[in-house]
Amino acid sequence: MKRLVVLSGPVAAGKTELAQQLHDRYRAHVLRTSDLLREYVGARQADRRALQLAGQRLDRETGGRWVIDALIRRCADVDDDTVVVVDSVRIQDQINAIRTAFGRRVVHLHLTASEETLSGRYEKRKAEGRPGELASYKELRSNRTERLVPRLARDADIVIDTDRNSPDDILVRAATHLRLTGNRTDRLVDVLVGGQYGSEGKGNVAAYLAPEYGLLVRSGGPNAGHSVMTDSGKHVQHHLPSGTALCDAPVLLTAGAAIYPPALLEEIAASQVDVSRLVIDEQATIITDDHRAEEAELTATIGSTGSGVGAATAGRIMGRSGGTLLAKDVPELRPYIGKAGEIIERAFAAGSRVFVEGTQGTGLSLLHGPYPHVTSRDTTVPGLLAEAGIPPSRLRRSVMVCRTYPIRVKDPDREGQTSGPMWGELTWEVIAERSGLDLQELLAQELTSTTRRQRRVAEFDWALLQKASALNGPTDIAITFVDQLHATNRDARRFEQLTDDTIEFVEEVERVGAASVTLISTRFHQRSIIDRRSW
Repeated sequence: MKRLVVLSGPVAAGKTELAQQLHDRYRAHVLRTSDLLREYVGARQADRRALQLAGQRLDRETGGRWVIDALIRRCADVDDDTVVVVDSVRIQDQINAIRTAFGRRVVHLHLTASEETLSGRYEKRKAEGRPGELASYKELRSNRTERLVPRLARDADIVIDTDRNSPDDILVRAATHLRLTGNRTDRLVDVLVGGQYGSEGKGNVAAYLAPEYGLLVRSGGPNAGHSVMTDSGKHVQHHLPSGTALCDAPVLLTAGAAIYPPALLEEIAASQVDVSRLVIDEQATIITDDHRAEEAELTATIGSTGSGVGAATAGRIMGRSGGTLLAKDVPELRPYIGKAGEIIERAFAAGSRVFVEGTQGTGLSLLHGPYPHVTSRDTTVPGLLAEAGIPPSRLRRSVMVCRTYPIRVKDPDREGQTSGPMWGELTWEVIAERSGLDLQELLAQELTSTTRRQRRVAEFDWALLQKASALNGPTDIAITFVDQLHATNRDARRFEQLTDDTIEFVEEVERVGAASVTLISTRFHQRSIIDRRSW
């Protein structure tokens, strides 16, 4: 067998569902100890109490070896590349016997949940009419072996709290630990993208990295505002790369950019960008006031910013017979107009490193997000490279930014409308209680950069992380807002100074995201970044 997965955890923790998912998705071979016990007692429909007693009797008689004996017998013909799942073990002796027999191939995965959750799930089972269940969860826990099952977490290689993870999250995390999934890609071009729904804190990370590059590149439109917090205050860039005001590198807006000229010219003036420093590709899309008016309705249905990007993009597609404005057609922009491809090739010829900053997040991708609650473009690394006119063969590093608690903009005021789904939605009051941060500070900080609307917040979405990793193939992951896990993280300047729970979170992100977490933002400030890179 390829790997042996031993599941443990209290009744109703989700072990059987995970085993079934591993079977369905990855063709794992599942050995259910409950089936073995039913064979032992000679009854297919034996109730749980009978199974508990039978298991205790077998444990006493065999020292827990009855599970390994059955496992060896039943897996004799299993292919070498098959994953075998034991659902489940209940005492340490059973685990010890399995580890002794199979050595390093064994992965012990323990599922847990709160007493309240477990009790609720058990009562739901009974209500569904599952045969053989006991009268109450309290009666179930009266069994000594069952009461001691949570102690098996101490031996486990992986512990997953099913209270705060959806079934998909649990499967993704388990499969990642088992190395059943994983996405990695590996010259002069480094790309930064969002891994969630935007507002991941890309601006601060991009501004921190920007001084290391010879060319700063951005696509997308002004519906995404990237904020940078410095000692002099907060800076928001809607069109220009986040590091524009913090370094002297040349700046390029690609053919994939959507530009609202009045706003761009204001940014250019505010950031004091000289005409010799900025190039706008002649084929960049122009947003007009008509486009902005046309898109206003979307603010009341899907939470759009109403910035006109979608309407301008649609207009570019439908207006190919004439009438669509491109950057080269706007007199005010002519001093900046050029060909992005020439600028990029020039940078390559000089050996300059190129930094491409993406906008929004993977969960908002037009092609891969939950339509219709998406933006008007593909927000992934491949989509960004295509917009910039850069081939994948030029890619050196891809940095995906994720925050500890993902956010989306506030739902529209219209009844029944939403800005888009998020699993495990929370309130900022919960975040404040968990982290120890001031609630009013959180509320003031968590306003969208473009529309100044309060953000919605949710539990970290592990399934989204895995999907975003599959789509983007990151070589690196940046984690932001770790102070929202615990306020004391704001004072950390080195990785080991983070709280133990935060370090465990980072390590799990690395497993599920299949990339190293090399940048960690401890608070909303450009200089508060723990840098773990080797490049």
